[in-house]
Amino acid sequence: MRPQSLFPLFAPVTSLPGVGPRLAPLYEKLAGGKVVDLLWHLPSGVIDRRFAPKVAEAPDGKVATLVLRVDAHFPSDSPKRPYRVRLADETGFLHLVFFHGREDWLRQQLPVGETRVVSGMVEHFNNEIQITHPDHIVPLSQRDEVMTVEPVYPLTAGLTGRLVTKSVKAALAKVPDLPEWQDPAWLARQHWPSWHQALEAVHAPADEYAAGQDTPARRRLAFDELLANQLALAMVRAQMRRLKGRPLTGDGRLRQKVLAALPFRLTGAQARSLGEIDADMAAPIRMLRLLQGDVGSGKTVVALLAMLSAVEHGAQAAMMAPTEILARQHFATIAPLAEAAGLRLALLTGRDKGKARERILAALAAGEVDILLGTHALFQEDVAFKDLALAVIDEQHRFGVHQRLELAAKGTAVDMLVMTATPIPRTLLLTAYGDMDVSRLDEKPPGRKPVDTRVVPLARLDEMAAAVGRAIAGGARVYWVCPLVEESETSDLAAAEERHRHLTELFGDRVGLVHGRMKPTAKDAVMERFAAGALDVLVATTVIEVGVDVPAATVMVIEHAERFGLAQLHQLRGRVGRGDKDSRCLLLYGHPLGEVAKARLEIMRATEDGFAIAEEDLRLRGGGEMLGTRQSGLPEFRLADLAIHGELLAAARDDAGLVLSRDPDLQSPRGESLRVLLYLFERDAAVRTLRSG
Repeated sequence: MRPQSLFPLFAPVTSLPGVGPRLAPLYEKLAGGKVVDLLWHLPSGVIDRRFAPKVAEAPDGKVATLVLRVDAHFPSDSPKRPYRVRLADETGFLHLVFFHGREDWLRQQLPVGETRVVSGMVEHFNNEIQITHPDHIVPLSQRDEVMTVEPVYPLTAGLTGRLVTKSVKAALAKVPDLPEWQDPAWLARQHWPSWHQALEAVHAPADEYAAGQDTPARRRLAFDELLANQLALAMVRAQMRRLKGRPLTGDGRLRQKVLAALPFRLTGAQARSLGEIDADMAAPIRMLRLLQGDVGSGKTVVALLAMLSAVEHGAQAAMMAPTEILARQHFATIAPLAEAAGLRLALLTGRDKGKARERILAALAAGEVDILLGTHALFQEDVAFKDLALAVIDEQHRFGVHQRLELAAKGTAVDMLVMTATPIPRTLLLTAYGDMDVSRLDEKPPGRKPVDTRVVPLARLDEMAAAVGRAIAGGARVYWVCPLVEESETSDLAAAEERHRHLTELFGDRVGLVHGRMKPTAKDAVMERFAAGALDVLVATTVIEVGVDVPAATVMVIEHAERFGLAQLHQLRGRVGRGDKDSRCLLLYGHPLGEVAKARLEIMRATEDGFAIAEEDLRLRGGGEMLGTRQSGLPEFRLADLAIHGELLAAARDDAGLVLSRDPDLQSPRGESLRVLLYLFERDAAVRTLRSG
């Protein structure tokens, strides 16, 4: 149960004064629906209102706070003209300008003859000094309240800065005194404030520097968040370690046959990773290992050799892919090798219905299938194994942790091997996969040729189309990637449908189109025609990113490459260069090109090393956007930015490990306060594993 002290922070935002049912959805969109979400909604800058000149000295384009006497009102005689109010001090006049101003309200705020304190952006216009829609108009008695450094919060349509500032203040007033969860010696060494002081400080920055991400208060809060993340992962991992595994060792007879049937020898990285997997499977605890490898680094072969150990031991293995295309592709890769070893292989996807499906399920339950490949269909209740010992999950980020567990529940003490072709920087690995051991395939298989990558301005589109025509005439197959599905008024991007029309005019009906709005079966049909050689050009949105294997495809054109993230560009380029022919990747960019986009395209030109590219992506974009957090299943941080606070992550990991080695059930005084930290950052699931453990 969440500690009672945190109840006020987890109350809905409507518990704050002035936030009713009408504003609640706007707050939810901006920061979240609970009071605590406003504490994590940090200012992005400041406005300094302490500058208080006389009218004659008020410079153009600067925020100023002036003490003025109200002189006269000039109501508007037309809706197109603003309402003006003239104010003065001993040095001259200043006009306040209001578009669509309500006269009754303005006369009430600014009675003629009275003194008012006005703060806003000064403008010099037509030889007059004016402030349009001032930020503050208050009586002289409230001058000190206005002449401060004001935090500037990110906003959403419908919410003003003043409203959000008021709500954040109200949220801060609800913050309880919580026990210190950080190690006192570490706090002193870092010169960090207490949690409460840090929160107050980040919401009341004294200047631009104090609103930045590298202040002691901000680092303290970032570390709290990272510690909660690392502690939760370490607890889940410890729980996995406690669950009994079973030692799985094969005698190597099937593995020898498959190795003999392979047209190449394993790379050093494949052999090393396989050794790590074998050691895990032979141990009496459950394996939970991530196999990271660039597109085409040979993950499928490593997974197959691992599955053979389970089969040699007398058990079964399963491999799950996120899409039917990928599952069929794995099947096509593995089937000839399985045949050489006399393995019984089956494929189960959503497409299998009726009698055919029943036959597969019966054979599986009877132990007549050694390895089952499939999609989400493997989760279904009626899928029962005789003895599942190893589960392999491909493209981990498409599946949640709970799905991992569902598959594991289909056997007893199931070992887990998780694979991803998305290179993940070491820092992010810690935050997302800290509960796993990691193996890396950092070599390309022999015979793989480098992809010739060129960066070309979009203005040369016609030349590129002509070059594609020549490549097709020479027997090449071409991917042409566009960033959007259909023209939207706000976008000048060459949309996939428009590009498909254009290329069809040039190359006839051998141009196919796939995009995200198509039904999966329709998409698969087009992909299959392309793979079979019935189409020469495949125009696509990024749906072709993961795992599509067409060795005959040798040209990749990416339009508006500057709009893609590095990880995405790298994944797309990995679709070519899979056969023995020379391959090219053309990155077409539009003007103007920003600094980050320029750097991104330069890296793509310079290297094909996915891990180097991923580290660079993190540096350029920061952790939140890396890989597009939402679709990659990586945690989103509210206070920590891994590009800035990356080194704190390792410290958080070490601290979490130390705490759990001394106090695995968090029963000590510090352990109790760390439980509060886990609840504060909504890592409740980790606390529950303590109970269930």
